[in-house]
Amino acid sequence: MESKLKITYYQPDKAGVYSAEKGYFFATETESDKEIGVLLYDKNGREVKIPFSDKGKCGILYGVLLESDEKEFPFETYNFYDGETVFTDPYAKLVNGLNIWGNFEKEKRKTYGVLTRSEYDWEGDKPLELPVEDTIIYGLNVRAFTMDKSAKVRKKGTFEGVCEKIPHLKKLGITAVELMPAYEYDECMEDKTDKLKNRVNCWGFQEAYYFAPKASYSMERPDISFKNMVKELHKNQIEVLMHFYFPPTAKASYIMDVLRYWVREYHIDGIRLSGFKIPFIQIAEDAILKRTKIRSTYFPLEDIYGNKIPLYKNLLSDNGNFRNDMRRFLKGDENLINQVIHYQKNNSDFCVYVNYMADYDGFTLYDMVSYEQKHNEANHEDNHDGTDLNYSWNCGTEGESRKKAVLELRKKQIKNAFSFLFLSQGIPYLFSGDEFGNTRFGNNNAYCQDNEIGYVKWSNGRFATDLFAFACELIALRKKYKILHQKQELKGIDATSCGYPDISYHGTEAWRPDVSYISRMTGIMLCQNDEREQTQALYLAYNMHWEAHRLALPKLPKGQKWQRIFSTSGQIEEERTMPEHLILAEGRSVCLYSAVPDESFLKEKKTATQKKKAPSVKENGDRNKHESMETF
Repeated sequence: MESKLKITYYQPDKAGVYSAEKGYFFATETESDKEIGVLLYDKNGREVKIPFSDKGKCGILYGVLLESDEKEFPFETYNFYDGETVFTDPYAKLVNGLNIWGNFEKEKRKTYGVLTRSEYDWEGDKPLELPVEDTIIYGLNVRAFTMDKSAKVRKKGTFEGVCEKIPHLKKLGITAVELMPAYEYDECMEDKTDKLKNRVNCWGFQEAYYFAPKASYSMERPDISFKNMVKELHKNQIEVLMHFYFPPTAKASYIMDVLRYWVREYHIDGIRLSGFKIPFIQIAEDAILKRTKIRSTYFPLEDIYGNKIPLYKNLLSDNGNFRNDMRRFLKGDENLINQVIHYQKNNSDFCVYVNYMADYDGFTLYDMVSYEQKHNEANHEDNHDGTDLNYSWNCGTEGESRKKAVLELRKKQIKNAFSFLFLSQGIPYLFSGDEFGNTRFGNNNAYCQDNEIGYVKWSNGRFATDLFAFACELIALRKKYKILHQKQELKGIDATSCGYPDISYHGTEAWRPDVSYISRMTGIMLCQNDEREQTQALYLAYNMHWEAHRLALPKLPKGQKWQRIFSTSGQIEEERTMPEHLILAEGRSVCLYSAVPDESFLKEKKTATQKKKAPSVKENGDRNKHESMETF
C-alpha cells in the first residue's frame, strides 16, 4: 500500500487536511523534537505510517502531499503521531469514533479524522443577514429538542429532527435558532465513582473537535445533515446561530480559524461565544465576520470601536442582569422600578443587548414559578451543583401541583415574564420549551440529564396551549410595532414629531411615575411616527404588587382613544365603570394599550360638519326664489 502513494513534501501556510486532485494535503503543527507524521487507515483498519520531513517545514508547521494513482484514494481515515502519541487532527472536518451517542463500551473511545471531499449544492443559499434589531432568538439543544416521544418526529435528537419542527418555529414567529454546541465532542464523561458512572455531558461545554459537526446528531453524513438543516431554516427565513465554548488551551488563531470556517463552510448567521481568552477585538474587526451576529457576555467596546459608531451593529451583548432583576420584579421584590424602566429602553450605538428570563442553565420559566429551591439530586452531586440564586417563587406550592388557583397564577406569571421579554428594547431570547411551560422538575443544572428531565416535553394540554398562543401573540405584536424594537436607544424626547416623547413614564397620575423603594408598578408610554408618518402609541402597565392599582393614561389628541390589546389577568370588568383616563391594573399583571381612532368622536364630528354644511329649509326657499328672479 505504501508503494502506491506518491509523497511530496510542501511548506504549508495553514494546518488541516485539504483535498487535491489525486489525494490530500496534510499539515499539522508541533514543537516536538520527536518523529512526527501521518497515520493512514483503510476500510479494514490497516495502518500506514508516513513521517514528515524538514523539506516540508515552515515554522512549526509540517506538510506533506499524498497522492494515489488508484481511482479512489485507498484510505478513509487518518490521525497524526508525535513520537508515541497518536492524536486526532484538531482541524478534522469530520471525525469517526463518536458516532454512537453515549457509547460506554470502551473506557476511552478512539477517534479518527475522516478523509472526504466536500461537494454540496447550496442552491444559492447564503447567510440571511436579517436586521439585528428585528432578531428574536430561540435557543435549543439539538438532542434534547426532539428526543422525547412527545416531540412526534421521525428522526429524534438530530439536525433532521430540528427541520421537522420548522412549522412550530414559524408559527411561534422567531427569526433565529441558536444551537448549543453541535460540533463533535465526546459526551461520555470519565467514571469517578459508581454513583457517577456512565454519565453523559449533554451540553458539550468542553474541549472538542470544533471543525466537525456532531455525528450522533446526524442521520447521514454529519456535514450534509447540518448543511441541509441550515438550508431549510434559511428557506423559512430563520437564521442559524452556533454556541462555541473554548477552553483556556485554545489559541486565538485557532479560534479565529474555527469561526471563519463555520461562517464560510456552513453559512451560519451568528456565533455565541463562551470560554476563556476569547480574542474579542480580532473577532469584531475580522472582515469575514463583520456581518455575522456575534453574541457574548462581554465585549471591550471602547477598545473595539473607540468613539466611532459602527455602520452595522453585529455585536450582541448578554444582558444577564435582565434575568435576575426582572425575575425579582416578577415575584414582587422591592426597589426595582428604576431597573424596569431602564431595561424598557436599554440599547446602545455599539451593540445590541440580548434579554432573557431563562436559558439552558438555571430554572426554566415554568420551574421559575414552581420551585424556590433547586432539586438537582438526579445529578448525584448531593445537590451542591447549580446556582443557589434562582430569584424564583413557587406561587405557594413547591413543585408540581393540581390546584387550579396555583396553576392559574403560575400561568399568569409566565405570561408576565413573556411580556417583560418581548415588550422590551433589545433582542429577546427564548429557550426551547419555555413557550409552552416545559419543566425540568426543579433541576437547574441538567447538563447530564439525557432523559425526561433534560428533554423538551411537547405538551398540548390547555395550560401549554394557552401559553403558546400568548407567546405567538406577543411576538406578532413586537413585529407589528416598530417602536418595540428600535435601532437606537429611545431618548425620552419627541424625536419623530408625534407630539409625545418616544418613551415616558407614568403612575397613578400621568407623567408622574412612582419610583420609590416600595413601588411595584409603573406605566410606560411609547410613541413615534413610523416610516409612513403614521403615529404608533403604546401604553404598558406593569403591576407586580399582589393588589390591584389604578394607573393614569396620558391624554391623547382628540379623535384618538386608548384601547386595551391584552391583559395577563384577562377581562377586567371593573374597568368599565372607571373614568377614561384611568385603568385598573390587577395584581401581578401586565396590560398593553394602543392608541386607536375614536370612532364615536369621529362620527360626531362628521355629523356636526354635515349639519354645518347642509342648508336650512328657509335657506333653500330663499335660494330658489333668487334663482327664479334671475331667470325672469
